[in-house]
Amino acid sequence: ADIAQRYRISKYPTLKLFRNGMMMKREYRGQRSVTAIADYIRQQKSNPVREVQDLEEINSLDRSRRNIIGYFEQKDSDNYRTFERVASILHDDCVFLSAFGAISKAERFSGDNVIYKPPGENAPDMVYLGSLTNFDLIYAWTQDKCVPLVREITFENGEELTEEGLPFLILFHMKDDLESLEKFQQEVARQLISEKGTINFLHADCDKFRHPLLHIQKTPADCPVIAIDSFRHMYVFPDFNDLSVPGKLKQFVLDLHSGKLHREFHHGPDPTDVAPGQPIQDLASSPPESSFQKLAPSEHRYTLLREKDEL
Repeated sequence: ADIAQRYRISKYPTLKLFRNGMMMKREYRGQRSVTAIADYIRQQKSNPVREVQDLEEINSLDRSRRNIIGYFEQKDSDNYRTFERVASILHDDCVFLSAFGAISKAERFSGDNVIYKPPGENAPDMVYLGSLTNFDLIYAWTQDKCVPLVREITFENGEELTEEGLPFLILFHMKDDLESLEKFQQEVARQLISEKGTINFLHADCDKFRHPLLHIQKTPADCPVIAIDSFRHMYVFPDFNDLSVPGKLKQFVLDLHSGKLHREFHHGPDPTDVAPGQPIQDLASSPPESSFQKLAPSEHRYTLLREKDEL
């Protein structure tokens, strides 16, 4: 029971990957066959860092990805070994590249150097300023750059995000509506950074996630739409245009934690929110059921109790 609780094991068999004593957040979800597991292990053993042979390669990087680039005097060094260790843990979230010796010399005017190139053609580089042999420091810096505060939810990672067990605060937006996404990201960072760890901040493609929108009586034509999925019910932020009103988005999240959203869906506004002299009405209603909870793995998916499963 202690091991199950420590590593969030809720189904059997579960296969977790550990690197350098650290549990990876993505567990193995493929077929339970010798071939599939062996292929997965081979993939995990591949080098997480791509060596650059010419600095011109840096200019042609895919700027839709998050890129971490290390410039080192030599490969056989403590600096590079620490960098490689970090890359082995975070390579699913960032692209890691390295350059050595004469190739990297132009970028090593003050010694070995690690930079982050964020998504976007015009986004400025960020330089790591700490010790390159301090694993904890460089890992924390790299994780902050590689794992965005607001992540995209897809059908591929929905199960993984659901299993983290935190409610979702989701922006539904059209894929090419980057303006609304940027506004949402800014307000989450401004208002809700203290709530990191109590709720997952996500964005979703309106077209792909039409079904959850229907649950809250919305369509892609209504996007952008902000909603909370508590894994019991879904609650809609009243007006996207109120997003930048100071404290409005934070209060929406706090009302989830306090139970106010749930109470008001069932019983109407709290008495403290009703103007003096106005009668209190008990408005019986029911919020839409959670839609994203359905992305969690079936309780029978990995079980040993049924003959027709993967085992």
